[in-house]
This record gives sequence, structure tokens and C-alpha cells, in this order.
Amino acid sequence: QVQLVESGGGLVQAGGSLRLTCVASGRTSSINVIGWFRRAPGKEREFVAGITWNGGTTYYADSVKGRFTISRDNAKNTVFLQMNSLKPEDTAVYFCATHRRSYLSSRPDEFDYWGQGTQVTVSS
Repeated sequence: QVQLVESGGGLVQAGGSLRLTCVASGRTSSINVIGWFRRAPGKEREFVAGITWNGGTTYYADSVKGRFTISRDNAKNTVFLQMNSLKPEDTAVYFCATHRRSYLSSRPDEFDYWGQGTQVTVSS
């Protein structure tokens, strides 16, 4: 099993920045991709960004391209999500999740382990 713990959420004004952190523990050798997802009130969970654990290939949802950056520190089993130019519509609970498949995925049902989430609130 893999355990994931997110941190770094908070309240920020529109245009501001936050950096989210996801620390993985347990059977990290099984991880191929770590992704960030979010769930806004009344909405479905949606993909935000993903990164391959070994090669560092990144991919993003169109809604965050150019504003968010995902990165990793393998030595610390940690993935970061740098969020700049935040908008009120970015308000959501943000989750990190892992999957062990050999392809990039943005489908929540293809991710195996999930963290508890961290709240991000962007005020206008």
C-alpha cells in the first residue's frame, strides 16, 4: 500500500499563489504516476496535473496550463503543485493520488491510492 499526505492549502486572494505538497510513504516502488485532482463544491472530481515518478514527464488539464507547475523530489518521496495566478474557480479540495500503470492517465478511477485532501480557497 501507499500512503499519501497533502499539505499547503489555505485561503488566498485571486492572483495569489500557493504550493501544495504531497508526501508518499509505504510501497513507493509501485508508483508510476502521481496526480493532483480537485473537487469543488457540487462538482465532480477533476484532474489537475500529473507527473511520472521516474522520468518526470508532466501533463496538465487545460484549465491550469501556464499557471500550475507539478514537480517531484524522489529522494523525499514528495510531489509539489505550485499554483500561481489563482482564480476563485480554483477553489476546491485538492487531492494527490497514485497509479502504477505504464501510461499517463487523468481518469480518477485509474488511480489506486488517495490522500485525504487539502482545502484551497481563492477569494475574489
